[in-house]
Amino acid sequence: YPSGNLAIIVVRDKNRLICIVQEDKPNNAKIQAVFKSNGRNTCYYPNGAVWINMNIQGGQYLDQAGNRVRRWTWPNSVVSSGAHVPLSPIFISLNQHVGVRILGQDKITVSFLAMGQQAKFNVGTKVQVSDIGRLPRPARLGEDELLLLAIRVRILWLFDRLRGCLNFPSNEQWDKIKPPAYLITQTLKISQLCTTSDISDELRSSVRAIVNA
Repeated sequence: YPSGNLAIIVVRDKNRLICIVQEDKPNNAKIQAVFKSNGRNTCYYPNGAVWINMNIQGGQYLDQAGNRVRRWTWPNSVVSSGAHVPLSPIFISLNQHVGVRILGQDKITVSFLAMGQQAKFNVGTKVQVSDIGRLPRPARLGEDELLLLAIRVRILWLFDRLRGCLNFPSNEQWDKIKPPAYLITQTLKISQLCTTSDISDELRSSVRAIVNA
């Protein structure tokens, strides 16, 4: 960024590349987007809620409350039910310097513009029709990832509670404050992941205790 803070990082993790977009902060910068060469990509709103989520089958666009605005499937994907839903071009601004343009599975561009100069990163990938029969099963969350996800959601709950306490000092009003819909949605999703993920009963209990505390 013009401030000198790191905006975009491209790293190699074993046999895949990962492109990470960070917010413009010197310390503890939040991740605003992650693009992986295996086709799993996610963009986040400034409040941490998922904005766009993509995999090798397709993607979905969510609002800040966690409600799905639209979804699509890639032309070469295999859908379990229903017809293919084509992609309508998407352009979003993660911040005043970084934008994301999605025109197709292999046409996803991260653009960085500052001080009259522009840099573009093609972070799309293409799944060939001949490869569909041997596509790997969707990766499951590891134990550490699931635990970190639960802690992150719990922290967001605490921040929301703190904002409520600051806005409504009288403790008689605390119980009337409803949490944001996106937090409820993310909590339910984590509970579902606990059921479907291959993790120990001890970790499953710990994760549920964290998000339901």
